[in-house]
Amino acid sequence: MSPDKITSVLLIIVSMIGSFAVFTAVQRFFAPREEARSAIGDISDMEGRETSAFSKLEGSKSFWDKLDLFFARQLGMEKKLEETFMLLGSPHGTNPLKMLHLKLIAGAALPVMAYALSQSPFSVIFAPLGFLLPDAAIYSGRIRRRQEDIIRNFPTFVDLGALMIESGLDYMTAFDRIVKIAPVKTGLEMEIEKTINEVQLGYARRDALRRLSMRTGLQEVRSFVGLIVQSDELGTSLVELLRNYSADMRFRRLNKAEKLAAQASTKMLIPLFIFIFPTVFILMLAPMISDLITGGMPF
Repeated sequence: MSPDKITSVLLIIVSMIGSFAVFTAVQRFFAPREEARSAIGDISDMEGRETSAFSKLEGSKSFWDKLDLFFARQLGMEKKLEETFMLLGSPHGTNPLKMLHLKLIAGAALPVMAYALSQSPFSVIFAPLGFLLPDAAIYSGRIRRRQEDIIRNFPTFVDLGALMIESGLDYMTAFDRIVKIAPVKTGLEMEIEKTINEVQLGYARRDALRRLSMRTGLQEVRSFVGLIVQSDELGTSLVELLRNYSADMRFRRLNKAEKLAAQASTKMLIPLFIFIFPTVFILMLAPMISDLITGGMPF
């Protein structure tokens, strides 16, 4: 192998190691401190280490399992992947390990494509960008759509819960009744059903409700859970709390809709200036310019 090729290979290796080192350093620098983790980040502690996809790899003699565990921990992605998988609703057909594999494949494929186009050994600096690509292109959109599906019917669910609790039912019984009479189970009904099943399996109600808020990642659900826990601790009327909270959610939704409607007129100016106005000016001025070029103006 010629010295130029050896130098090129060494540059590629050094660039790849350096890019991932910088990526890892940035990840760890901006990661929240252990004592300041979010409630979502504590879900693995509540469920136990045995439920973690990566903790099952500990002690494995397989080279690939050790490699998965090395990448997950060295890149600081172990807990992040668990959280993302949970916010996706723990869908069948995927798991945090498969998500890690997809990120590694993207992290390797993007610099290869960049090298094929540019023939530059420094294309490996795109590896961290490819590593983040699945989050931006796939997971973020799916999480957002799932949260929108959950929050869409949430005020109605709270109203029905308040109505059934007022009729004399316990709030868990009321939630179970709402889930059973729902004609179509949306993401909200499925999450409530999981919570009810956890209570039936022996979880404390407070823990099951907090796990509900963690699985959804929505501030509205966290506030809802806080109201129920507060009512249990202080003995206040849960019906009035739920009705006031439902009215507040509808008021905020109306304000948000009005804000978006007010912004629509401003956003419409962009396509008007780019597409509509140039076309109108061309249609109006084209005959005059044509007459001026061919034989002068008619007046």
